[in-house]
Amino acid sequence: MKRTYLDWASAAPVSKTAQKAFERAMRADGNPSAPHAEGRAAKDILEAARTAIARMAEVKVDDVIFTSGATEANNLAIFGFIQATRAVDPSRMLHILYLPMAHASVIETVEMVGGYGVEIEAIRLVDGAIDLQALKKQIRPDTVLVAVDAICGETGTRFATRDVRRVLDEVRKGIVLHVDASQLPLVESFELTRLGADLLTLDAQKVGGVRGIGALVRRHGVPLAPIMRGGGQEQGMRPGTELPAHAAAFAAALEEAKKNRDAFVQRAGEARTQLIKTISAAIPDVEINAGKQHAPHILNLSFPGRDTDYAVALLDKEGFAVSTKSACETDAEGSRVVLALTNDEARAASTLRISWGPSTYEKDMKSFASVLVRTIRFLDAHRL
Repeated sequence: MKRTYLDWASAAPVSKTAQKAFERAMRADGNPSAPHAEGRAAKDILEAARTAIARMAEVKVDDVIFTSGATEANNLAIFGFIQATRAVDPSRMLHILYLPMAHASVIETVEMVGGYGVEIEAIRLVDGAIDLQALKKQIRPDTVLVAVDAICGETGTRFATRDVRRVLDEVRKGIVLHVDASQLPLVESFELTRLGADLLTLDAQKVGGVRGIGALVRRHGVPLAPIMRGGGQEQGMRPGTELPAHAAAFAAALEEAKKNRDAFVQRAGEARTQLIKTISAAIPDVEINAGKQHAPHILNLSFPGRDTDYAVALLDKEGFAVSTKSACETDAEGSRVVLALTNDEARAASTLRISWGPSTYEKDMKSFASVLVRTIRFLDAHRL
């Protein structure tokens, strides 16, 4: 059976370009920290990848810190920044504002630092967007960090990070803005200045790189403290033997995304519009979970009253890979993110996330729409 992969927001297939870069770099056997010729060759590959990513983010090369993925990058951004800030003045009161729709790696890290005496507060939303007027009032004299997504990985909601930056600067200069941009590179560039970010999270597996590597990009001068110990790699910020082949594949995938971005955004937007049109015509009570702005390649739907976990299993049997929510929250009841967006428990309990990429064909999307309609009608007929 031919399969169609529609879970790119969870993990994108490795692109051929990234795979070739990975295989070439794998020929370098040395440890990048070793002083011999083999070590230097591995180091050259690692630093070439770092330079390429820094150029795309428009930062200094040393401001790209490789991690194991977005989860570690988010932890380093939040916990690492708080640790560094506390080291300067342990008695200082600290306050963090965070997006309630953020990935679990952001939410749980914020909650962790909250357990250490840092005051944490969810950013208020209105009509699927950050309430900028409310945000202005939420900022306090002790607010040091604001953490938001560029694109929500579950709903595809695009948050106006540049507007958040403007509000922060209007109230008080110096508040650090952390942006999780894991889902962004397929559809937008990720220059720090354009996004208004001081700290920026990227993840290879969301863009077609080999999974197992990510990056935290920081504006020069933003303080960070390591959250692990065991070596001086990555300027002492991230101990452990570095992965030149993964880094090379990561950079290659980001370069490929940049090259194909405009064409993909056009095709993805058309596919999203057609998918909504087809499903809405056949299933009138379908709910579309999206904010004021949305990414073109992620569509989150709710089918209230239906068992969408069962729908995912039926679609899998038909050859289509989709999900109900973030893979990091599959043990949770319903979608925390959709509940935060809609305040509707029925919608949060019946979600389906469809996400696709540059190698997804139009005919596959049409076929999926047809099978999805048939699946929902099956659930209705059997009251599932």
